[in-house]
Amino acid sequence: MAIKFQYNKTSMQQLEKQLKIRVRTLPTIKSKESALRLEVKRSKEKVEEFDERLESILQQSGDILRLWGEFKPDLISVEDVRWSIKKIAGVNTPVYEGASYKVKEFSVFNMPSWILDGIEYMKSLIDITLEREFWVRKMELLSKARKKTTQKVNLYEKVQIPGFEDAIRKIKRVMEDEENLSKAAQKIVKMRQEKEVAL
Repeated sequence: MAIKFQYNKTSMQQLEKQLKIRVRTLPTIKSKESALRLEVKRSKEKVEEFDERLESILQQSGDILRLWGEFKPDLISVEDVRWSIKKIAGVNTPVYEGASYKVKEFSVFNMPSWILDGIEYMKSLIDITLEREFWVRKMELLSKARKKTTQKVNLYEKVQIPGFEDAIRKIKRVMEDEENLSKAAQKIVKMRQEKEVAL
C-alpha cells in the first residue's frame, strides 16, 4: 500500500497523527485477536466434546436401536428453541438455553412399554445435537472475526506502520535538505553583499 503524502510540515503532521493512532491501537487489536483465538479453540473443544457424548450415547444404546423401528418419528417434534446472544471480544455469538418439545398424543396401551423412556431419550439426543450446532455456529463466527482481526494486525504491523514511518523519514530528509540549501543560499547572498560593500 503506497502512502500518499506531500513534502511539507502539514503532511508530515497528518502522517504522524495516523501513525500514533495505529501504534496506540495495535496492542488492543492484538489482545482481541488472542482472545478470539482462545475462544475459537474453546468452541472447537466443546464441539468435539459433544461429538464424543453423542458417539458414547449411541454406542451404549446399540442393543436398543433394534427397537427404534417401532418408534414413530412424528411422535416428538421441537416446538421452540430458546437462545440468547453473548458478546465475546466484540462478536455477537449465540448461546443455547434449551428447547421445548411437542409430544403427539398417543395411547400408552397401544405402544410398547419403553416408549416414554424413548421420548426422554430422544429429547436428550436432540438437546445435545442442538447445543452442538450452537457451538459450531459460535466457532464459525469467532473464527471469521479472528481472521479479520489477524488481517488487521498484519496490515498495521507489516504495512501501515512501517509505511508511515518511511514516509515521515522521507519528508524529514527533504525538509532538512531544503533547509540546508536555504541556509547555504543565504550564506552565498550574505557573502556577495559583504563583497559588494567591501568594494
